[in-house]
Amino acid sequence: MGAARYRGVRFKASEALRFLAGLAVAVLVLGFVVLRVTSCAPVPKPAANPLPVTASPTTPPTPPAAPTPPAHTPALATAICSDGPAPAARANAASLQTLAWAPFGRSETGWATYAPLIGREIHTACAPGTPGFAQALAGWSRDHRLPDDGIVTPAVFGALKTTIQLRRPFVQLSAKRICPNPPAASALANAAAAEGYGGKAIQLRPGALSAYRQMAAAARREDPAIAADLRNLTIFSGFRSPAADDARCAAEHNCNGLVRATCSAHRTGLAMDLYVGQAPGFGPDSSADPNRAFMSTTPAYRWLVANADRFGFVPYPFEPWHWEWTGEAP
Repeated sequence: MGAARYRGVRFKASEALRFLAGLAVAVLVLGFVVLRVTSCAPVPKPAANPLPVTASPTTPPTPPAAPTPPAHTPALATAICSDGPAPAARANAASLQTLAWAPFGRSETGWATYAPLIGREIHTACAPGTPGFAQALAGWSRDHRLPDDGIVTPAVFGALKTTIQLRRPFVQLSAKRICPNPPAASALANAAAAEGYGGKAIQLRPGALSAYRQMAAAARREDPAIAADLRNLTIFSGFRSPAADDARCAAEHNCNGLVRATCSAHRTGLAMDLYVGQAPGFGPDSSADPNRAFMSTTPAYRWLVANADRFGFVPYPFEPWHWEWTGEAP
């Protein structure tokens, strides 16, 4: 009684109960220890999701300088210049050599002399009698709240002329009835003999002379037709003293006229007259309409229209040879 046999081994019931109770206690103690250890262990941080790698933004390109007319290839020119209002193109082609007007106070016929400057201003290389030219002019006129039919008229040219003229600091002063004083003789620099037309002695302000040299060198380098004639872009008039101008206009009985002014931009030492060609039978500074029209077609003048602003020069539209440097105040 109170004992059991299992294959020859005797067990007491009380001993079995004590064994099972001890085993249960051991299991409980072991579970508590495990729980205690795991609860005190540091919790590992989850792996961070890496952000997608993006390329650093590139430096934006430097904005271009004042835009120049596009250099159309013949095929591209055919496509671009043939697109536009045909009636306006026909009207411009007809008036190019026949328009009777006086844009600078003197009667003229036709506007071919001003066509390169107009094209430069409206940003087109299309010929003046093409639909593409009319289209570009219509866009410019629309931006300036003018009739946008694409036809060159005295009113439209008047707005173009004002825009171009007001880039000349001397004109801005003249509009205020200010005639700037000439620089002192010590503030003038002498051009080299080869820079003067026919070896003529020329004086300019040093900054203007330096800019001229850079411009002339670039023109000869970029256009072989200009380099082929050594006269091209030589200077036939630079600084002129007020006394010399007074004597000249008095001798020619043309004081304060279109060709001779009582207060001339040449007194500033910033204005210069450049050789850009001459029609047969005319001098390089003849303001006769045939001579000016001829000059407007020469490589030297066309290059200046497209590139002179790169060097700080602006034109006087009536005289294709007259250019003024804007790097200093008059």
